Amino acid sequence: MDMALVLASGSRIRAELLKNAGLTIEVDPADVDERAVETPLLEANFLPEDIAAVLAEAKANDVSNRRRGDLVIGADQILAFEGERRTKPEDMEAARRQLLAFSGKTHELHSAVVISKDGEAIWRQVTTARLTMRVLSPEFIGHYLANAGDAVLSSVGAYQLESLGVQLFEKIDGDYFTILGLPLLPLLAELRALKVIET
Repeated sequence: MDMALVLASGSRIRAELLKNAGLTIEVDPADVDERAVETPLLEANFLPEDIAAVLAEAKANDVSNRRRGDLVIGADQILAFEGERRTKPEDMEAARRQLLAFSGKTHELHSAVVISKDGEAIWRQVTTARLTMRVLSPEFIGHYLANAGDAVLSSVGAYQLESLGVQLFEKIDGDYFTILGLPLLPLLAELRALKVIET
């Protein structure tokens, strides 16, 4: 294959998911001011899943504009809770407050993925997972954060489902890969349709 498959993200987990699926990828993180892209969308009352799709496309197109001929994968994830969008906690105290708010309640993770070529999106997909936390005591949250450490600050939900974060949950409806931030199965299906990977 003459063209490269490029991930427009610095996310370790997204790169691992693609490599573990047998893909040969190059990592070239996008240079996009996400808050600047998001602000007018929030003011226009865009749905969280639509904001995720716009951000994923902005990232894919940013890298695709400088990687002509290559296929570029952009991704984004938005957490929605009680009608509001949440961002990554700034510090452990913010993570503690967020987990207390989530305790016993359900939130949604909207994960978007876009493929761009020559600066234009040629495919997009958004998937959603609904996660219900069990009722958590303040003491448990404190112990969890102490054990999980600063890694929780890299996650919009203040948890990694693939490690200690799984202990926070009572019920999960949705795709595991959606929760990790990359709708992998539809992405692989599209790469097969594009004859980028073996069918």
